[in-house]
Amino acid sequence: MNLKYKLTVLLLLNLFYKPVSAQSDHDLLAYADPRIGTAHSRWFYFTPGAVPFGMAKAAPSTNGSYGNKSGWEAVGYDERHTSIEGFANFHEFQICGVVFAPSTGKLQTLAGSLEHPEAGYRSTFDHKDEVATPGYYSVLLKDYGIKAELTATKRVAFHRYTFPKSTQANILFDIGHQQGESGEVSDAQVNLTKDGRIEGYVITRPVYVQKYQPGADVKMYFSAIASKKPSKFGTFTGAQITEGNKSTSGKGAGLYLTFATHEKESITIKAGLSYTSIANARLNLNKEAANLSFDQAKTQALNTWASYLGRIGVTSDNKANLTKFYTGLYHALSGRGLASDVNGAYPKNDGGIGQIPLDKNHVPLHNHYNTDAIWGAFWNLTQLWAVAYPEYYSDWVKSQLLVYKDSGWLADGIANSRYVSGVGTNFVSLAIAAAYTSGIRDFDVKTAYQAALKNELEFQNRPFGAGKSDLDSFLKYGYVNHLDSGSSASERWQFSASHTLEYAFSNYAVGQWAKLLDKTADYQKLTTLSNAWKTIFDPATKFIRPKDEHGKFISNFNPKQAWRGFQEGNAWQYTFYVPQNPNALIAAIGKTDFNNRLDSIFTVSEKNKFGGGTTLDAFSGLEGLYNHGNQPNLHTSWLFNFSGKPSLTQKWVRKIMDEFYGTEGIHGYGYGQDEDQGQLGAWYAMASMGIFDVKGFTDASPEIGLSAPVFNTIRIKGNKKYFSGKDFEIVTLNNNTENPYAQSFSLNGKPLKAPFMKLKDIQNGGKLVVQMGKMPKDSY
Repeated sequence: MNLKYKLTVLLLLNLFYKPVSAQSDHDLLAYADPRIGTAHSRWFYFTPGAVPFGMAKAAPSTNGSYGNKSGWEAVGYDERHTSIEGFANFHEFQICGVVFAPSTGKLQTLAGSLEHPEAGYRSTFDHKDEVATPGYYSVLLKDYGIKAELTATKRVAFHRYTFPKSTQANILFDIGHQQGESGEVSDAQVNLTKDGRIEGYVITRPVYVQKYQPGADVKMYFSAIASKKPSKFGTFTGAQITEGNKSTSGKGAGLYLTFATHEKESITIKAGLSYTSIANARLNLNKEAANLSFDQAKTQALNTWASYLGRIGVTSDNKANLTKFYTGLYHALSGRGLASDVNGAYPKNDGGIGQIPLDKNHVPLHNHYNTDAIWGAFWNLTQLWAVAYPEYYSDWVKSQLLVYKDSGWLADGIANSRYVSGVGTNFVSLAIAAAYTSGIRDFDVKTAYQAALKNELEFQNRPFGAGKSDLDSFLKYGYVNHLDSGSSASERWQFSASHTLEYAFSNYAVGQWAKLLDKTADYQKLTTLSNAWKTIFDPATKFIRPKDEHGKFISNFNPKQAWRGFQEGNAWQYTFYVPQNPNALIAAIGKTDFNNRLDSIFTVSEKNKFGGGTTLDAFSGLEGLYNHGNQPNLHTSWLFNFSGKPSLTQKWVRKIMDEFYGTEGIHGYGYGQDEDQGQLGAWYAMASMGIFDVKGFTDASPEIGLSAPVFNTIRIKGNKKYFSGKDFEIVTLNNNTENPYAQSFSLNGKPLKAPFMKLKDIQNGGKLVVQMGKMPKDSY
């Protein structure tokens, strides 16, 4: 982190910091810093000008126009860069575009480059002139002397540009150029209407959409209003400018407005967004923001964020831990945003427009959302949703069922309902089952169970985008047979062992749901399949080891080798992937060997900061013994609770929080690790409270593991709609760095004999007291 940035952060903390025990929800905003971890971050990562789970996510871009060959590279905003090329309004997994950019002087219609910002409309900037907080962003564009500010409602982006005195103050609407992860632009259009609106659309073909649903596209629509009438206007296509023209289309299409401004004159742009039509973008604007000023929208956004962050109140004397917690919570609430309009219209999997049912007041019964794959989210996001944001979890389930009803299959990841699995598995059935077992049941249970069972057991005519493309092998052999080469996509042949483990876990989850629904035959079948991990456990090496179709373990086996039978990991990491039955895994390895091996793994991995060290790369830790920067490992440090050594869970969970997580632009979630729409942030939020379920709340009666909270007090606000409505409080006594180990746990005045309690204990409200001390203790 550079010195100017450090000083800015310190200034903000000094301005807003108060004794934590006396905080209001608004004070929490000072601890959520969107710029943490922005070096080498994904397109959707940095979106300060947005509300929780919003569609409108206005944010600066430093290299968003640079392309994205594989569909997941780190482009967008990077805190190491020194120039901004514009402000894009759409920021989701595989969904990117609609850029606004202000300038003064000679009109330039190409962005330019980081190396030569003067070659385009981009501008240099300093972090000292930048403010980023949940719901608001501002920056000084130095080359033009323009202050740019961003905020939003759910579906409307607000831009306010404060210009110097100028006879040529420009605002560009750069619509037809590729941004972020969007892939190639196939078409674009922008118009200046008779009533002064700037409206249009862009259609893109993201890499992951083309991979999982070839020929499909993603459509983004907007309808914008400027607060001032321009003195001149025109269109452009790339560098070709046509003054006075009101409409253009095709790749590179854009439109500009030019104004005469006096010193410090502000022009506001309100942009209604939609994934269905220009008409609905206009409707979203009129319904949400017709009478809102920029400052009113900003106040509303800050209030919304304060309310959402305030669902969990923590106290501590450690500012770094507070910053990590609320920044993590911010990221967990930033991704997977709205895809439906105020009238309930939503984009369907086939490219058409669907309609969510309305209530008697003509309000949609629920929302639809875009979402990255749910791979690994049962160890972070869904647990957080179940504990503090059950209404979103419910909406997410209903959203996923729309895709099922439209396409016939659950979809692990969706961009405008298009398939974008990303990893080739499909854990949506597990996540829906966990919602039910967590007590969130206000959805179409019959259809949801039907969809989940189909996801686990059916493979005929299964589209590639629905994942589990090797499910036929899993059902035939009782495991996915290994191949060292294949002619089709890697998901179909390359990840035999990891898919076996993942399908087994998912079967367990749906089996537990079947048990609650008294579907005995399904329960028995799914439970049998959940033991598939045993078929590829090698008792000689005590590793999970791929097998061929003849039942033989592969030769030349190297447990550190990634990508050979294991997706984004290796046998050292995946051997612990039996969350549905950790006791059986411990018994198979042997309790002493299990504890010694896992403890030594963390001892070695600490030298690499529990990931890929300081290498700025999302995959830098794939061949390590433990890699916190990727999903398959995120439960491992909590397994000691099952092996008789809970003190080691307390030790290593705290060390991961202290050393993997940082509070700087480069050291945020490891070094350039893949945050995946809030997963690593949500893990920190759960772990720092000392609560985490290895099974992802998939048990018929979910039990949550306990560790050593880093905060003095924690209060999770109750939810009357779903649970008792009573708050749950955690009090950590004698809590400091000298006392890292739990000595006792007491729930509602009664001592616990093991580091576990029921999820319903949190949902019913109550109090957990954790007594801390210097020495490790493994029995209570």
